[in-house]
Order: sequence, then C-alpha cells, then structure tokens
Amino acid sequence: MIRFDGRVALVTGAGRGLGAAYAHEFARRGATVVVHDAGVGRGGEGGDHSVADTVVEEIRADGGNAIASYENLESEEACVRLVEGAVAKLGRLDVLINNAGLVIYEEIEAADRSWETLRRVGIDAPFHVSRAVFPVMKERGYGRIVFTTSGIAMSAQDTRAGLAAYAAGKMAQFGLMVVFAAEGSPHGILANAISPVAATRVYTQPYERGELEPEQVAAGVVFLASEECTVGGVVLSAAGGSFGVRRWARGEAVDFGQQPTAEMIAERWPEIDAQGRV
Repeated sequence: MIRFDGRVALVTGAGRGLGAAYAHEFARRGATVVVHDAGVGRGGEGGDHSVADTVVEEIRADGGNAIASYENLESEEACVRLVEGAVAKLGRLDVLINNAGLVIYEEIEAADRSWETLRRVGIDAPFHVSRAVFPVMKERGYGRIVFTTSGIAMSAQDTRAGLAAYAAGKMAQFGLMVVFAAEGSPHGILANAISPVAATRVYTQPYERGELEPEQVAAGVVFLASEECTVGGVVLSAAGGSFGVRRWARGEAVDFGQQPTAEMIAERWPEIDAQGRV
C-alpha cells in the first residue's frame, strides 16, 4: 500500500473540490498535510479562513495530521511565506501539489480584464511556490512536485470560448513541469502534472451523480506524489476513474532541402501533418 508516513505534503487550494480530496487522501495515507487555501471567491475576491480550517478539522477528526495556511498566492512574498511557514512548523516538505487556481470566462476581446489575476494565480504562484520548495527538497535528496494542467489548454478541439487566460496558465504549468523535471531529477526530485476533470464548483458541463468525483482524481495525484512513481515530465489525465498519459507528439520531419518554399509545404502538408499524428 502506498503510504506517506513521516512525509509532509503541501496542497495549495485545498479547501474545496479537488484540493480537499487530495488533502484528505494524503492524510489517510499517513502524511502530515499543509492545507492551503486563501478562501477567495470564484473571481479571486475575499479571504475566508474557515475554508481551509474546515478541511483541517475534518482531517483531525479522522485521526490525521494537518495544519492550515491562508496565504493569498498573488504575490511572490506570500508564496515564499507559505513554504517557509510550513518548513518552520513541520521541519520538512516532501510533496508539493500545485492545485490552486481560478476559472474566469472572458472572451478574447475582454480577456485583459482578469488577465493579471489569472496570471498571478495560474503562472506566477506555482513558479514561486515550487521554486521556494526546491532547495528544501534538494537538501534532503527527495521530493515530488505535481503541477496542474488541463486538456482544455492542449487542443482547439477540447477548449471552450472565454478561457484564454486560464488556458495560458495551464500550459505554463506544463512548461514549469518540464523544467522542474529536468532540473530536479539529479537531486531525487520528480515533477509531473495532473490534467483533471471533476465536478467541482467551476465545472459547467452536465454530468450524472457519482460521476467525475474529485476523489476519483485523487488516486492519480497520490501515485504521482509517491515513492512508487519513478517517472518525471509526464502529464496524467484523470476523469471518473479513467487515467491516461498525455504528451506532445513529434513526428518525423519532411526534408525539403536547403531552399524550402511555402508552396512546397502547402503541397505536402498532408504528409507533414500525418507524421505529427503518429
């Protein structure tokens, strides 16, 4: 059985939905959990400490160990305080789950209104939190970092209108995952990403009761965060108990010699495109 006895896991955005499911599962498996949640509304407003406190109380009532953190991760200083505060209280950090995020629908013409907020939460925060935890893990020669990406950001076929800033943030986390995987591997630090689908407060599509539960995604996150996971730089998609690997496809190049023209590419585009779909 996968266990985290003696480990400390930090889950950002752990007061609701997916993050809460992750926090509960880590605690059930023996981890001491840092339940982070700024308690903000769907647009990033407010700051209700009871959101994180409730999950901590539930974990403790089940016999687990957890502490709360309420930092609003829209600033670098808050991200650093989150990590430093956890290490000061618990002495270590073995697992980081970058789950915190916002979803604001604004079509392209209006997407500038919330761009800065979504950038700070979706790009800057996972960068600064992961960067702060990296030397802590490096000193111990062990760590697991999980970023959060989305199938909505990965293809025009799967996306929806109004999610320019959201998609940019999720693909930025893919890039962060790649770099942290490359730089962390020599030090025993593995970085991967989860691409989850779950019926949380931001999910807008129809679903049946019992489908797309956050707890069904948690199994994948627990695996990526465990010692049993020995891979890095992988995106694991998770929805309703189904899991799969997503990765960029890189097909064989078509050689046009030293003087290619746009017309040559146009003529042989079906061949080029087919190579990329292998």
